[in-house]
Amino acid sequence: MEKDNIRAEEQEQTRQIGHRLHGLREALDISASEAAEVCGITEEHYLDIENGRRDPSVYILMRMSRRYGVSLDALLYDDEPKMSAYFLTRRGRGIAAERRKDYKYVSLASGFKNRKVDPFIVEINPRPDDSRFTPSSHDGQEFNYILEGRMEIMIGGKILTLEQGDSIYFDATRPHCMRALGDEPLKFLCIVI
Repeated sequence: MEKDNIRAEEQEQTRQIGHRLHGLREALDISASEAAEVCGITEEHYLDIENGRRDPSVYILMRMSRRYGVSLDALLYDDEPKMSAYFLTRRGRGIAAERRKDYKYVSLASGFKNRKVDPFIVEINPRPDDSRFTPSSHDGQEFNYILEGRMEIMIGGKILTLEQGDSIYFDATRPHCMRALGDEPLKFLCIVI
């Protein structure tokens, strides 16, 4: 029963994000094809996101956010950041966004307006099979620091393994994807610049 409730919440969150993207597109008089091009996906894929049939990655939302000058928080949470001097996130209190079944993002700076970077704690659960995730890319650069577990990261076809305490900084325009290695969840600090 609890899993059904969680799934229903995730579906509702996906539907609401799609609704906000549609509203943004209408407000700015942007075609679906232009929005899809900004996101680096097909128009069909983009319209599935708008209609709540597909879950957008944080990276797709970041592309829309940066291109059209709308805060990522407004797209994810329907809330504009308000703080400009500092924003404090206490342990375990960041705003969570589960954008994919296996990924959980916790924003560490969601309330700070006009921020130059987006820091997250990302958790990835191990998968029972040996499959990899689908690579994605986004504007800017990315820094990952492994807090717990082991990560396999593929960047532009190169596969690397990172352990607790390791870090990597890379060009995020290159296709990349991550997965947890072993039986333990992976937890890392991700800073998207």
